[in-house]
Amino acid sequence: MDSKICIVGSSNIDQIAYVDVTPHDGETVFGSKYQMGFGGKGANQAVMAGLMGAQTFMITCLGDDVYADMTIENYKDNGVNVDYIQRVEGSSGVAPIWVDKTGQNRIIVISGANDHINAEKAIEDIDKISNLNFIIGQFEIPLEVTEKVFIHAKNKNIQTILNPAPAKIPSDNLLQVTDWFIPNEIEFETITGSSAFDDKNLLNYANTISGNLIVTLGDKGAAFISNNEVIKIEAPTVSAIDTTGAGDAFVGAFSAGLANGLTPIEAVKLGVDRASDSVTKTGTQSSYAKK
Repeated sequence: MDSKICIVGSSNIDQIAYVDVTPHDGETVFGSKYQMGFGGKGANQAVMAGLMGAQTFMITCLGDDVYADMTIENYKDNGVNVDYIQRVEGSSGVAPIWVDKTGQNRIIVISGANDHINAEKAIEDIDKISNLNFIIGQFEIPLEVTEKVFIHAKNKNIQTILNPAPAKIPSDNLLQVTDWFIPNEIEFETITGSSAFDDKNLLNYANTISGNLIVTLGDKGAAFISNNEVIKIEAPTVSAIDTTGAGDAFVGAFSAGLANGLTPIEAVKLGVDRASDSVTKTGTQSSYAKK
């Protein structure tokens, strides 16, 4: 297998509290469990791609704390190349997460070193990776970094995959250099002002962008728009315990599927399968199963 994937994105330490219900303003509640693990949208996607057997490289920015050292070892343990990780003074990113008894989550991201990733250094390092086929970006690092990296990627005929999360409206410049645009249903509504569960909305938006559109739909699976047709991939029925990182599992597995020679539909099915499996276990990367 010669195809390679590079993720340019965030790394966080997830600090997860499990509760029956999340507290209201001014309210204190007892939790049932606490778990610390590795996260960040970019990191999650890289780890899933690595676990799926893809040659995976991570470009991220970490602090000078113990969390950074732990994160690097975690990447290595999961088959992700760490040669191009940047380091700065200060703290690495962290993410306090609340998960309720239905498996739904609320997340606060404190970006830390993620805000200091250097675009020029990232581009320089991308050029060192021979036969690079895919670059994945998200919105947990500065938007201008992702845009510069994607423009460079397109100039080198590298396919780009954009997961617009946390939800922000992408610039026209960024959309023009995006080959695969993958929001979830909430991000789609934020960006377009319309529901992802109406096929007309999906088709209308797909016709406004130059790349391919895939919308993940939680326990409903995913919608892939191809040749002016909405193709729905249903998710298997599972008992969800923790949905944290499920969307990242989809993106990582989908990207690995493409890199490993699957058709887009086959890659979407793989992404739905891996995301569905991840919600049956607690934690973020700790819930990801190897292929």
